[in-house]
Order: sequence, then structure tokens, then C-alpha cells
Amino acid sequence: MILPGKHLSPHRALIGIGAEILAQLDRPRAVSDLWDRVRAARGGRQAAAPLSFDWFVLALTFLYTIYAVEDADGLVRPGQGAP
Repeated sequence: MILPGKHLSPHRALIGIGAEILAQLDRPRAVSDLWDRVRAARGGRQAAAPLSFDWFVLALTFLYTIYAVEDADGLVRPGQGAP
């Protein structure tokens, strides 16, 4: 689920989706804006599997857990690392 494997492509693994999320964080963004940007970027690729909001939130939670993103006044921004 977190890492790609024999039965899970990188486009479905949380770490792959997390990379797509981080690629869209050029500045702090609202979750809804980030969701729209990730879906639009994914829609431009032919091989990408559809992404549900549940998987997006799981990937965002994973990124928050490893301090890759943080919450700043209701906006998601790149993390500064572990405290």
C-alpha cells in the first residue's frame, strides 16, 4: 500500500501519489486546490490510474506523518522536517 510491489503499481502506491502531491506544492495550497491540481496533472497522463479522494487523503496523511508536509493556517505546505 505504501510502496509499489508486484501487485501494486507506482501510480497506486501512497509514496507515488505523495510524490505527485509534493510536485504540486510550489506554494501553500488549500486541500481542495491541491486535489484539483493533482487530478488535472494525473489526467494529462495516459498510463495513470484513476485516483479517488480517499487515496489522495491517505497519501496526504502519509506525507504529514513523515513530516513532508505541514498545516499552516488551513493550507498545506512543504514540511520543514522532523521537530
